[in-house]
Amino acid sequence: MAGFFLLLLYSLMLGMIHGITPDEHTWPITFSYAIGSFSTKKGIFVAFLFTLAFTIQRALASEIVYLALIRVKDFFSINGYVYLIVGLVMFIAGVYVMGTRKILHLDLFPSKWIGKKHTHDMKEDVKEIKPSMALVHGFIAGWGFGSFALILYTIITPRMPNAYVAFLPGFLFGIGTMLIQIIFGGFFGRWIRKMKIPESEGIKIASKIAGTTLTYGGAIFIAGGIFTLALPKIASLSINTGIDVGNLHHLGIGFVMVTVTVLVIGMGSLVHFSREVKKKYESKL
Repeated sequence: MAGFFLLLLYSLMLGMIHGITPDEHTWPITFSYAIGSFSTKKGIFVAFLFTLAFTIQRALASEIVYLALIRVKDFFSINGYVYLIVGLVMFIAGVYVMGTRKILHLDLFPSKWIGKKHTHDMKEDVKEIKPSMALVHGFIAGWGFGSFALILYTIITPRMPNAYVAFLPGFLFGIGTMLIQIIFGGFFGRWIRKMKIPESEGIKIASKIAGTTLTYGGAIFIAGGIFTLALPKIASLSINTGIDVGNLHHLGIGFVMVTVTVLVIGMGSLVHFSREVKKKYESKL
């Protein structure tokens, strides 16, 4: 019995580590929705909704694996489909927030870099991020298979005493991820909230950043999914870092997608739109 509870504790801790480390199934989505919320509380709420759906999926997958309805090795080939579907959902959500016309005319780079005159202003009718979108995203993203899922499904779940409790490792893994992502969600929401601009303008810029990240990040995930399905051997290549922690041990296509989506697109759009708002208010002084 002690071993049973130890395995459950390990599942929870594994989920918490998963929530901390850069992961293509959590970070880009949590960042996008939390930034778009323009609020600490809303950031926490959307992170909760996302990881709630993620938790339900992991519990379901854990039970399925225990009952051997899906062979564990089949999870390895599912990532390409997950990237593709997650990318499509991200792209659709981004287009919903920004609108197709704004997406096609979005200028992410300063005019002095590309020699073009800035054409759009801050009067764009962007929509607010709907928290319910995070629920859909969470359930889909949970089907991704990585090193943490490998440990969960091949080492912990098979050691459960019966089918009645076989869902618990996945459930607790999801709860662990939820605890950490809620913290990050609140942080991202507070971060955008602390910008010294009016709330109405802040909500608008937050939606722009989220919409940009979701749209272009979604396109990257779609491309990553197609690439993974078309060239699985090349897509599986990775760099061994020597760091003995799940998502940081081997850096591959998932890490590249997270980096480009969150750091390049997400942070880049945050800096770009922040400067745009700052210039707007400085011109009024």
